[in-house]
Amino acid sequence: MKNFFILLFSVFSITSFGQKNYKITYLKSSNGTLIENQDAILVYSNEKKSLITSEKIIANKSEFPFEQTIIDGLSYYQLANLSNSKAISTKDSVSIGKQNFEFLSDTKKILGYNCKKAKTIINSNTIELWYTNDLKIKGAPTVLGQDLGLVLEMNRNGNFIIAATKIEKVKTIPSISLDSNKTLDLLSYRDLLWKSRFTTVSVFKDEIINFSNESKSNDSILRFANGTIILKKVKIPSIAKGSQVFIDVCEQSNGDAYDRTGSVFMIPMDKKQSFIDGLKNGAKTLPVYNNGNGKDYQGIISTENYLPLLELMRFFTPFGIKQYNHIQLKDKTWEEKVNYRQDISELTAALNDKEIYIGTFIGNYDKGGHKVSVNITIHPEENGKEKSTFVLPIFNTTNVMEMAGQEYGTLFNSEKGLFVNFTLEKELKNAKLRYISTGHGGWENGDEFVPKKNTILLDEKEVFHFTPWREDCGSYRLYNPASGNFSNGLSSSDYSRSNWCPGMVTNPVYIELGDLKEGQHSIQVIIPQGNPEGTSFSSWNVSGVLIGE
Repeated sequence: MKNFFILLFSVFSITSFGQKNYKITYLKSSNGTLIENQDAILVYSNEKKSLITSEKIIANKSEFPFEQTIIDGLSYYQLANLSNSKAISTKDSVSIGKQNFEFLSDTKKILGYNCKKAKTIINSNTIELWYTNDLKIKGAPTVLGQDLGLVLEMNRNGNFIIAATKIEKVKTIPSISLDSNKTLDLLSYRDLLWKSRFTTVSVFKDEIINFSNESKSNDSILRFANGTIILKKVKIPSIAKGSQVFIDVCEQSNGDAYDRTGSVFMIPMDKKQSFIDGLKNGAKTLPVYNNGNGKDYQGIISTENYLPLLELMRFFTPFGIKQYNHIQLKDKTWEEKVNYRQDISELTAALNDKEIYIGTFIGNYDKGGHKVSVNITIHPEENGKEKSTFVLPIFNTTNVMEMAGQEYGTLFNSEKGLFVNFTLEKELKNAKLRYISTGHGGWENGDEFVPKKNTILLDEKEVFHFTPWREDCGSYRLYNPASGNFSNGLSSSDYSRSNWCPGMVTNPVYIELGDLKEGQHSIQVIIPQGNPEGTSFSSWNVSGVLIGE
């Protein structure tokens, strides 16, 4: 890709007429081995100024974004090309002068020049610099050591080295220009540079998820189940092979004081019927699963003409973060928001270059409810490998239409539990089940607080079992200002739970299934669900997505 080398306006530039100009080439090594296919660092320097750039930048072959640095005495400009049409810069007049070194007695020759040794410690890294004053110029492959002389070698922790491989005289130093009156502050510069390195798809921004007859859809955000579900059609760009894909959720209480189940999901549209039909026409219009326990469960399993919700993230709200921060306890400073972030790269095949419906659900009965933002970020990985090329949602018992009559996941009180048939049109290599499981029933003997074994069968043979349980819920105390405090000195948010805590993400487990032949298969989930007590009952929210190659 060709890039612009000249930045902004010609107001400030390196001049080199009548001076001795040098070009120094540096290469990086890790653990004694030269890094392959690297973009060599180039430093151009004379008695007045120096430029840090690279071979690809000089050849107009560097990928965006790329940075260059101009050093002028104890000040330096950093310049970044974010795209063909956008460049930014910042100036620092302080950092170089604040660098501290321990000067050692060691000497050696590098490329025929006499070098001295200096050492410093930065962020717990020991960095040794070998520099020479023979050429009467200053420069280095980074900003560090710019005032020592010409740094020819940098050694970090003894295992990463940047070393000069060639020093050449040149007639001129490449001209690089900028408008010194349009520089950004350092934090703004770094923020824009960082954000330019990946793609952000904004799904929701400060949207309210509540329970109210006044919750209405608009042109971009659809609302269902009295406002407890928000839905939006989103265009996901083409995702380069091997990229890392993340989902981010930010949540604050807007009135609700309790811990609630949250889910970010995608609605598959590959079949004749979809979950949108249920949202528009009622949960009873969705395909029904019945295992003989006397209840009908709507829209939870895949059928010939229907696919269940593909769950991207399961999260749990804490007790009243932000809205209830006025509740004071000594030595407790409550967090202002909770940020959830999860790698969903294995689901790329379901997202790549598609226009899809993405929704978010938080079960609550509060008119104020919760405020949420959701983003998907795509991060290119130079040597990344695809985690899966096949994605098929098999089941999802999370009743996101809870406030519109969808049955709770109480089906595990039957020995049959959850049983799903599915058909593969082609053989599937390295198949895995992406499985998320959380237990619910919020009283002393409810499954929220009682460990229960989950057993998964493939084609009626057990392939995996585990007991989903979290014992680290006390780590999230500062997210839970409205959590109740008990006489034993514990807060409600401290208690261990069936694979979740108030204020956390529940991570999937990946169940190895091996290679699956084309044709019909079955998956069964068995959980010894607890019995009801009075009006209280236990339930399990489990979702399963088949992935593979």
